[in-house]
Amino acid sequence: MCDSFERANKRLVLSQMTSEKPPLPADGQRDESEAGLEVEQVALEAARDGWDSKVEYFLAQVGFSVGLGNVWRFPYLCHQNGGGAFILLYVLLMGLVGVPLFFLELAAGQRIRQGSIGVWRHISPKLVGIGYSSCVVCFFVALYYNVIIGWSIFYLGSSFQYPLPWENCPTEGNDTVKECAASSPTAYFWYRKALDITDSIDETGELNPIITGCLLAAWVIVCLAMYKGIKSTGKVMYFSSVFPYVVLLCFLIRGVTLDGASEGIKFMFYPRLEIWADVQVWRQAATQVFFALGLGFGSVIAYSSYNPRNNNCHRDAFTVSGVNFMTSVLATLVVFAVLGFRAKTIATECVKRSVKMICECLILKHIIMPEVPYMYIFQKRYDFPSISLAFIAFTEAMTLFPGSPFWSALFFLMLLNLGLSTMFGTMAGILTPLTDTFKTLRNHKLLFTACSCVVGFLIGLTFTQRCGNYFVTMFDDYSATLPLIIVVIFQTISVAWVYGADRFLEDLKRMLDRPVPVVYKYLWKYVCPAAMLGLLGASLLKMILERPTYTAWNREKASKENLPYPDWALAVLSALIIVAFLPVPIGYIHFLLLERLGQSPADAEAGYVPCATTDIDLTPLGTLPPSGDDPNSFPPLLHENHGSRLQNGHIEHFESSNEL
Repeated sequence: MCDSFERANKRLVLSQMTSEKPPLPADGQRDESEAGLEVEQVALEAARDGWDSKVEYFLAQVGFSVGLGNVWRFPYLCHQNGGGAFILLYVLLMGLVGVPLFFLELAAGQRIRQGSIGVWRHISPKLVGIGYSSCVVCFFVALYYNVIIGWSIFYLGSSFQYPLPWENCPTEGNDTVKECAASSPTAYFWYRKALDITDSIDETGELNPIITGCLLAAWVIVCLAMYKGIKSTGKVMYFSSVFPYVVLLCFLIRGVTLDGASEGIKFMFYPRLEIWADVQVWRQAATQVFFALGLGFGSVIAYSSYNPRNNNCHRDAFTVSGVNFMTSVLATLVVFAVLGFRAKTIATECVKRSVKMICECLILKHIIMPEVPYMYIFQKRYDFPSISLAFIAFTEAMTLFPGSPFWSALFFLMLLNLGLSTMFGTMAGILTPLTDTFKTLRNHKLLFTACSCVVGFLIGLTFTQRCGNYFVTMFDDYSATLPLIIVVIFQTISVAWVYGADRFLEDLKRMLDRPVPVVYKYLWKYVCPAAMLGLLGASLLKMILERPTYTAWNREKASKENLPYPDWALAVLSALIIVAFLPVPIGYIHFLLLERLGQSPADAEAGYVPCATTDIDLTPLGTLPPSGDDPNSFPPLLHENHGSRLQNGHIEHFESSNEL
C-alpha cells in the first residue's frame, strides 16, 4: 500500500511539473483505496450536520429557488416580452443552461460536502475566490431582500382593516388628496404611505420608522430560523415552502371565475414570436433562468453539502427545476387572470362614461365612438416596474374581491413565506462556507449567525430612508447580476476545464453508482460557457451603451418618470460590482504568492510546513489512498509530525507538539 501511495505521489509531482492534470486511477488502484476512503467518508458524514429527511432537503431547495421573483418578475417579463413566446424561450434556456448548471452545483456540493469556498478550493486552490465572491453577493442580496420582506410585513399588518387602506383616496377637509386623485389609491398608498418616497435618489430624507420596524422584525425572524443551522431551518420549511402553493391554488380558483380572466390568460399564452429577434429578450430570459434557480449564490451547494453522498442529485436537479418552472407558470396564470379581470373592469367603466358623453352630445352632432379592446388597456395600464406588480397592480385588483381584507392578508402572508424561504437559503450561502472554512466561526456558530443578522439590519437602514426604494432597485439590478454571471462562468470553467469534465463525471458515477449522461460533458464545456459569456456581453453592452436609469415617483406630477443615475450613484453601483468580483483575482494572487513562498494554500491555512508533495485540493476524491495497512488511517501528509481530528465534516490539522 505504501508503494502504491509513493507511485501516486510521483505521478502527481510529475503532472504538476508538466502542467497536466493527474489521471484518474486505474481500476485496481481504485479498489485498493476505496475501502479506506469509504471509512473516511463515513466518519466525515457522521461529524457534519445532515438533513433529518429527504423531504426537508427538497423543501429547502424548492423554497430557496422559488421566491418572490416567481410571483412578480416572471409574470412581468411575460407581460413585457410576448407572453407565450417568452415562456417557450425560457423553457429552451432552462433545458440547455439552467438544469446542467444547477446539476453541477448540486453534484459538487454533495460530492465534496463543503460550502462554496471549500468546494472551489478543492477543485483548484487558484479559484478559491469564487466561493468568497458568492458569499459577498449573497450578503448584498440579503441586505435588500429582507427589506422587501419588511414591506410584505407592513402590507400584511395593513390588511386587517375594512375597507383596505389603499381602496380609497384619503381626504383633506372636503377635498381628495391631490396626489392620490391624480394617480390611484394603490399607487398613493405605496409611494406615500408605505415608502413616503422622495422625488429622486439625490434627496435622502430621514428614516421611515414603520418600515425600519418591519425590517427589524424580518431580521429577527431570519435569526430565529437560522440559529441552529439546517436543524432549525429544515423544520420551518415545512410551512414556509408549502403554504405559498396553497395560496396560489386558492387565488387561481378564485381568479378563473372572474369576468375577464379568460382574456387575460389568452394574452399570457398568445405567442408573439417576433420578440425572439430582440437580443434583450434573450438576455432577460437567461437572467431569469439564472436567478430562478439561484445559480452562483452558493446556497445550492450549501444545502446539497448536507446530503449523504449516495443521494440522487441528478434526479433532484430535474425535480426542483420542474417545480420551479411550474410555480412560475402557476403564479403567472393567477396574475394574468386577476389583471385581466381588472382590465375589463376599467374598460367597462370607460365605456359607461363614454356612452354618457355620447348621449349628452347627440343633441349637438352625431358622434361615432370606436371600440377599444380592453386587453389594450391591460397592456398599457400595467406598464410598471416588476417590483410594483405585487404592491400596486395586484393590490388594486384585490380591492374588487368580495372580502378583500381576507384575500389581501392571504396574499401578503404568501409573499412573506416566499421571501423568507429564499432568505434562509441566501443566509446559508453566507454562513455555511464561512463556518466550514474558519474554525473560530464554526465554534461560535450561534454568535456568528446573530452578529451577521445585526450587521445586516444596520446596513439595511440605508434602504429604509425615504429614498431607500431607489437603493433597493440599484442593488437588485447591479449588485448581483454581473458578479453572479462572472462567478458562474468561473465555476463552469473550473469544473469542465481545470478539474476536467471527464474526471468529474467519473466521480459522479462512483458517487451515484450509475453513469451520468455524457451530454453533460459537452453542455458544461461548450454550451453553458458560451451562453453565459453571451449573457455577460449583452449585459455589459447594455450598461455601456445606455446610461443606467431608475424609476422615480414625482410627487407634483403624481406619476412615474425615468431618471438617470447621478455620477455618485454610478460610482456606488460600479463599486458594488467590483467588490463582489474582487475576491476572484485576490484568491488567485494569494495562491501565486504562497506558491512562491513554497507553501500550498491548504498548508498555509492549516499552519504547518508540508511534509509531502501531494496537494489534496488538486487530487480527485477517489485517488486518496489510506496509508499503511490501517484502513482507518489517512494519507501520510496528515500523519508525519502532525495530528488530525474530524470537526464538522472535514479534517482539522494541528502540530503534535503544540496541541494534543
